[in-house]
Amino acid sequence: MTSRARPGRRLMDAVAAMLGTIRGRIVIAFLVMSAITGALGLSAASSIRRADELVSQTFDRSLMSINYARAAATDFAGMRTAEARRWMVTDPSARTSLDERLASLQRLLAEDLEIAVERAQSERATRAAQAAERAVSAWTEARARITDFGRSEAAYAELDRHAAVAEENFDLFINYTAGDGFIYRQQARAIVARETRLNLLGTLIAVLLSGTVAFCLARRIMGPLADASQAATRIAGGDLSGTMPAGGADEVGTLLSAMGTMRDNIRHAMEKEVAQRISAEDRLADALETSREGIVVVDEAGRISLTNSQAEDYLGFAAGARPAGATIAALAAGETGPGSLAQALLATTDERSELRLGDGRWLRISRSATRTGGFIAVCSDITLLKEQESILQATNLRLDTALDNMSQGLCLFDADGCLTVVNRRYCEIFGLAPGQLPLGLSYRDVAGLSAARGDYPQPEPDAFALAQAETASGGAVDSDFLHLGDGRVVAVSHKAVRGGGLVATYEDVTERREADARIAFMARHDVLTGLPNRAMFGERIEEAVAHLGRGSPFAVLCLDLDRFKEVNDTLGHPVGDALLRAVADRLRACVREVDTVARLGGDEFAIILSQAEQPQEAAVLARRIVEVVSAPYDLDGHRASVGVSIGICFAPGDGTTCDKLLKNADVALYRAKADGRGTWRFFEAEMDVSLQARRALELDLREALARQEFELHYQPIYDFRARRIGGFEALVRWRHPVRGLVPPGEFIAVAEEIGLIVPLGAWCLTTACTEAMRWPDGLKVAVNVSAVQFRDEVIVEAVRQALTQSRLPPGRLELEITESVLLKDNLATLATLYALRRLGVRIAMDDFGTGYSSLSYLRSFPFDKIKIDQSFVRDITNKTDSGLIVRAVIGLGLSLGMRTTAEGIETEAQFDRLRSEGCDEGQGYFFAKPSPASEVPRAIERWSRGNSETARAVA
Repeated sequence: MTSRARPGRRLMDAVAAMLGTIRGRIVIAFLVMSAITGALGLSAASSIRRADELVSQTFDRSLMSINYARAAATDFAGMRTAEARRWMVTDPSARTSLDERLASLQRLLAEDLEIAVERAQSERATRAAQAAERAVSAWTEARARITDFGRSEAAYAELDRHAAVAEENFDLFINYTAGDGFIYRQQARAIVARETRLNLLGTLIAVLLSGTVAFCLARRIMGPLADASQAATRIAGGDLSGTMPAGGADEVGTLLSAMGTMRDNIRHAMEKEVAQRISAEDRLADALETSREGIVVVDEAGRISLTNSQAEDYLGFAAGARPAGATIAALAAGETGPGSLAQALLATTDERSELRLGDGRWLRISRSATRTGGFIAVCSDITLLKEQESILQATNLRLDTALDNMSQGLCLFDADGCLTVVNRRYCEIFGLAPGQLPLGLSYRDVAGLSAARGDYPQPEPDAFALAQAETASGGAVDSDFLHLGDGRVVAVSHKAVRGGGLVATYEDVTERREADARIAFMARHDVLTGLPNRAMFGERIEEAVAHLGRGSPFAVLCLDLDRFKEVNDTLGHPVGDALLRAVADRLRACVREVDTVARLGGDEFAIILSQAEQPQEAAVLARRIVEVVSAPYDLDGHRASVGVSIGICFAPGDGTTCDKLLKNADVALYRAKADGRGTWRFFEAEMDVSLQARRALELDLREALARQEFELHYQPIYDFRARRIGGFEALVRWRHPVRGLVPPGEFIAVAEEIGLIVPLGAWCLTTACTEAMRWPDGLKVAVNVSAVQFRDEVIVEAVRQALTQSRLPPGRLELEITESVLLKDNLATLATLYALRRLGVRIAMDDFGTGYSSLSYLRSFPFDKIKIDQSFVRDITNKTDSGLIVRAVIGLGLSLGMRTTAEGIETEAQFDRLRSEGCDEGQGYFFAKPSPASEVPRAIERWSRGNSETARAVA
């Protein structure tokens, strides 16, 4: 019995010991409160767990079941919709897509029904779901039968019947599930209400027990703590010498003992702090000594109580040499020169001042009064700042100089609308003296000064000031022009500046306006003649067309000078320009004031003949123009003559637009030039047809080279003495896919006019040289060269490239030129001929005798060969004069050492006569027609025997 009682006694003793201490009492109280709180927590946790189970079951079994049931119904509706769309579409790909959609929806429906059945809360809901699933399966099977065996009304009725059964069961399933959920929620609410009442009762009991425990604990602790609080108050008040009350064995006693120890520690800490403060003062002194600022502390009696070494340097003392107890007055009295810091500190009481020391350094002195009547002065070295200020002043001076030398007037206004900057140019523009514009004037004041001189006729100064204020506040850029009273125009630009205000610039643009007017005139007039140009001529035509409704027909005349290019190339461009101006003057004299004469470009002019009621009126004007323009001109000592061709059309008969009228007049001009030049023609519809044909030819010709439609045919040149072929002449042919084989007579002239002859000629040279390299050595190739190729001096480079690419020896290439080449700029042409001769090629004069001065050309340049034109060869056996001419040419060639070649030999009689006269070579149909390059080797082989009988036989 005793052994059993010992554990109980030990427990009682432990409890008693704990009640003897504050900690124990608090622990016991805490345990009691913890037990109460734990009981409440367990009860609340149980209630929460039960509520959580109810919520989860409500969600899982009611809401989730309803959601999945509705989802299954939606899936089925989607299946029906997809099935309906499937039979509406005919595209196989669309049907395949809808079949895939039906399969996907069927899988989703099966999954949704499975989940809904799992969460069903009643047997009736489960049965409804299963019935819906069976109806869907029946609907699916019915749909499959329709797909397999065709469509019929009975099949669709069966499909709809299964669908109706499925939808009815879906609705029953959803309604049953919703009803089951409602019943379950009612049960859950009853359980939660019961648990809530129990928790409230437990909480009330816990509150009563906690209050009882707290009251008992307070009584056992508050008394001793009051004694400890009084002791702490005395210590806080600085009483570190009083006695501490005795405490018990509990924590309060321990606290009182600790407070006694704390009092002793505080006493020791204060003593230590005093020592540290003394040390801090020493560190402060070190900081003052190392500062870059000079610090001077002066007491109320004027004595210097503290200075650092920097201040002593400013005062003129060596470091540490300042006399003890020295006053500012005494130091100032001892210094007589300027730049004394002591004198400055004594003389002024300003908070801020500047001083220049005797050694040139600048100080900024900041002075602060102390509470005792003295002051502290902080002296900063601002020597570098002063230097920067000097630089800034110089910069400002340069800026002022730039402002005063601007070509624009400038005014700068601040955010308050007051003038802050104005330059000299502004005063000059508006005729104001600089003293009339002091800084600080408002917008209106500045505008009023100019308005007083009549410089602001509009707007008025008040309106102008308001506009400037709006620009400054809106941050926009405003530009305008002022028309001053003396006729000058000033461009004004107002621009808001960052931070408020605006800057206004003024520029005298009078000369620029005049230049713009001249430019505008030049844009619509021909610079050389002063006549309206093409743009203005078009405007005049549009104006005339606008008056057609008032019964004002008019005529359009297009003029082109004949032989102008010859004058321009022969006498030079200055004379050509003078000729154009003279023609313009004569044209002006031929027309009335209401008519318009324009220069369209080059040697092309145009006239609008207003109120041209009858074609005869235009014919009279055209006749007068031909007579006047064709009269000789005396141009700076040069006498020149040109003609003019004119095309005429009428509005509205021939067109009512500028393009149409100019086109038709140009067509008529083209006919006039084709009919012999120096005349005029009225537009006829048939002219346009022929012009269109020519333009179609031009278009095809421009593309022919790129499409490789050109080819070379070769005609043999027979050597009479050697009785064999001496070479071939390359003749270009155009094989068009529609036109067929086009002879050169139909396209060479056009190629020259449109500038295609240069690349075409280069192609002929390269191709002929390349083909000739395949022939036996000694056979030459002759290539015709156009006068246009000589005009641009590109022939030399073209020949050089052809020889380089083909590697043909230069002596095997023969260039044939006509007399028209030598008519253009004789000196330049001769230079080109000699450049070709230096390349090593041979040069022949083609069609000799058909020009105006063939003999003079033979004297100017030593040709290698003369080619007798076929017009003389054709009549050599019929007409005596032709035979005499041919004999003379052959003799001339023999005398000058030039070979002669006869062109166009067609009969044996012609061949025999030419050979008897001593002609060297011949070519023509008598020997062979021109043939493609592929047939040249066979022709060479047939002529290899070298006799005329074989030649005639082959031919």
